[in-house]
Amino acid sequence: MNSNALESCDSTKSEPPPPEVKLCCRHPLQLGWLIEGNRISNQQLRACIKKKATQEDYRCAIVLLNQLIIRDPESAIDYNNRGLMYFKQGDYQQAMEDFNQAIALNSHLDQAYNNRANCYVKLGYLMIALKDYETALDLNPYNQKVSINKGITLRDLEEYDLALETFDFALILGKTLQGRIYAERGYTYHLRGDWNCAIADYRRSLANLPEGDHYHSKVQQWLSDLIN
Repeated sequence: MNSNALESCDSTKSEPPPPEVKLCCRHPLQLGWLIEGNRISNQQLRACIKKKATQEDYRCAIVLLNQLIIRDPESAIDYNNRGLMYFKQGDYQQAMEDFNQAIALNSHLDQAYNNRANCYVKLGYLMIALKDYETALDLNPYNQKVSINKGITLRDLEEYDLALETFDFALILGKTLQGRIYAERGYTYHLRGDWNCAIADYRRSLANLPEGDHYHSKVQQWLSDLIN
């Protein structure tokens, strides 16, 4: 089973970058003094959270997200993003609770449905996951990540024709994730036994993926397995 794409929510896209603040979660007293005294803004907190997530320091990111949620317990975005951190740690039940809360606060947040579906996939509930992917696409038909995740899940259910239709639709939506879509469609052809189609898609994928992309080595391995 392949890893499905997660989605964070960014509430600061239109704002200028805040002054950088260095927060250390290993010093809770100092951290509490800064945050509880409102000596650090929400924007600065979000910038720190993004940095910690990039560094894969998910525990610290969760600590900081807890503070954002204390400040604004009605923020669906913060519950969604904290759920992502729990998901990254492998705590799928806790992640599910946060995605449920995000959806309860904002039933139009397509990213939360996508992320909750990924939790269902990890827990083995593929049919329930498909319903959440469908809801996410109803809310935002142009979300390529959701289409890719839906296609992967259909493939895991051995619904190869439906998976191929889903990847075809994802390709129509734009070129942003084209390399990855060709890779997943190629692997679907591969599993279905359409090897010529698989090879063609693998080559299209490699032509559209940058060298450093983690998909690049994966597709090379799939292509090597098929040719050799």
